Amino acid sequence: MAKPKLSYEESRRQNLEENRKKMAALNLPQLAQLAHPAPVELARPRTFEKHLVQVRRSTRVSNHSSPVYKEVFVERVRMPRMSYHSSWQKGLWNRTNASASDEARAAALHEAQELESGLGSDNPTIMKTIIPSYISGGFFLCLKRQFCMENLPKGDEVMTLVDVDGNEYPTRYLAQRFGLSAGWKEFAFAHALVEGDALVFQLIRPTAFKVYIVRVKRSEGSSAGSA
Repeated sequence: MAKPKLSYEESRRQNLEENRKKMAALNLPQLAQLAHPAPVELARPRTFEKHLVQVRRSTRVSNHSSPVYKEVFVERVRMPRMSYHSSWQKGLWNRTNASASDEARAAALHEAQELESGLGSDNPTIMKTIIPSYISGGFFLCLKRQFCMENLPKGDEVMTLVDVDGNEYPTRYLAQRFGLSAGWKEFAFAHALVEGDALVFQLIRPTAFKVYIVRVKRSEGSSAGSA
């Protein structure tokens, strides 16, 4: 005997029930929840409140007043500007055109040594023979390190060079380099110094030298002497 034909709604309901049982047997409802997780609520932005609090200070300084800072101005050594005179350059040119022999250089050095010994030991002295680097290029006169450390200022200072006529020439002494820089060129030009001349520096004040110059004799017959 044939089964009675089911209506559309009854057939659909029966199919849904069978499918539900199959899904339950396969544990599909739980898998569906994992595949479509519930939406996560985003965290709300954090808010901050500003409060004025007392800064912790070390007990070592808590009972002291706050330090007061002041601007400190360091005075720099300034050199007065000097202009060259044409007669200086002319005298230098005339002297450098004449040559000096080794014997003449040795004679100037010997005369300077005698002059230095005659000055006595009351004031420190130092002797220098002019070489090309002292009177060309950067015009820097290098002094002896030991002499500078024992007798000259520990920092940069204006040193005055006084010639035998009483004329004064300010120069800049560089303590780290142990020598005379700015201003030495003016002195060299004013006295037409050339290679071979011998100079005796006598420290008459903490920042002043008296300078004695012994001229090297040139082949053209110029005489040696103090200037």
